[in-house]
Amino acid sequence: MKTSKSAVLGMLSVAVLVGAIAVYAAATKTITVKGSDTMVILAQRWAEKYMSAHQDVTVQVTGGGSGVGISALINGTTDICNSSRPMKNSERDKLKARFNSLGVEIPVARDGITLYVNESNPISELSLDQIKAFYRGEITNWKEVGGSDAKVILYGRENSSGTYVYFRDNVLGGSDFSPLTQTLPGTGAVVNAVAKDKNGIGYGGAAYAKGIKVVKVRKDASSPAYAPTIETIKAGEYPISRYLYMYTRSKPAGDMKKFIDWVLSDEGQSIVSLVGYFPVK
Repeated sequence: MKTSKSAVLGMLSVAVLVGAIAVYAAATKTITVKGSDTMVILAQRWAEKYMSAHQDVTVQVTGGGSGVGISALINGTTDICNSSRPMKNSERDKLKARFNSLGVEIPVARDGITLYVNESNPISELSLDQIKAFYRGEITNWKEVGGSDAKVILYGRENSSGTYVYFRDNVLGGSDFSPLTQTLPGTGAVVNAVAKDKNGIGYGGAAYAKGIKVVKVRKDASSPAYAPTIETIKAGEYPISRYLYMYTRSKPAGDMKKFIDWVLSDEGQSIVSLVGYFPVK
């Protein structure tokens, strides 16, 4: 039985289409990154730069908070979790129960938790004890720290945020936040609120400190006050510094390893500085 010329051409067209789809599928490699809102801008810059040089790789970045990213890692719905705090032992136990792994922690940048006030606020320095007293509701008027006679308006992050957890554990000593703290979904929202509120105070990552005034922080009443800079963080002088992390379920391999290695390279770390955070090297 002879096959018509049109039928042959049709079969060839289908074969070419199937082949093209197979080649496209093979060429497109996707790495999913989810978690810390503090790290979203940085992660997006990394992804854009990496994809421009590796057009066969797609790096998908989403936020939601460190806790959301860690849950996604445990649930198997992300390749990489971004977190602005270390994983808890309870989270590692859940990861081990599902994947028989405690996960891999990779410090990828450093940050100074920054205190923001409105640009019109005369206060330029605070001690850790004063900051703690603000957020525990023990100082409620700016005049108590040498400022105007005005009520202090507190802004902070939601409890799924790694920054919230870090601030609670390391600044408040594990105490609860004042119930008057207005919690907002993202550091950008905290900065925007403080920028519009002359009596507001907020906290978050150093890279977001735009359109507000950065308050220098003293370890105690007798110590000098420092702003979060690469010099003060390297020297251990700024009292509220932390690492920013990537977490993976197991030792990175293949395209994920290549991406993380690039993040830790000189080029990747230069983007950390451009965004406003501090390199790990």
